[in-house]
Amino acid sequence: MAKLLYQGHGSYRITAEDQTVIYVDPFAGEGYSLPADLILVTHQHSDHNQTNLPAKKPDCETITEREALKGGRYNVFRTKGVTVEAVEAYNRNHDKNACVGYIITVDGVTVYASGDTSSTEQMKTFASRKLDYALLPADGIYNMDLEEASACADLIGARHSIPIHLKPGALFDRARGERFTGINRLILEPGEEIEL
Repeated sequence: MAKLLYQGHGSYRITAEDQTVIYVDPFAGEGYSLPADLILVTHQHSDHNQTNLPAKKPDCETITEREALKGGRYNVFRTKGVTVEAVEAYNRNHDKNACVGYIITVDGVTVYASGDTSSTEQMKTFASRKLDYALLPADGIYNMDLEEASACADLIGARHSIPIHLKPGALFDRARGERFTGINRLILEPGEEIEL
């Protein structure tokens, strides 16, 4: 069974059943010693793009917003037994043409890695996809606030909704996480690993 390790802020690691290792927005916390097969970067803000942090396998691939938006469209990647679909991510602090989220399918589980965003038009289509996990930023400064993030979670209707990116300059803010009221809320502390 695949696992997800929340590293803190907007960073997490997914390990597939076959031990394929995926890092999403490396920046914060611990747990970068497992060599990466795949690194996903949603945009080029320094708290999301520290690709130097994870150990890497010799054939490690990195997908950033540049590849994800190549040709002016949201691209889909199938690599190392994983499907990565780029989706919309934007708000007043994040340009739609320079930011993406990803829907990652690994071992039959779908994980919405939203990146830095507020509500998007595309989110309205996600409920029909019956996503398993949605990780949503809710700092209320660079991204949507807790109320909007909770509404997005309700709109998306994932099996689990996880609030992340809760306080700039901090790995985590438990009090803010508790105020996230989105459907099927799951609060993860930095360093906590769950089976997907």
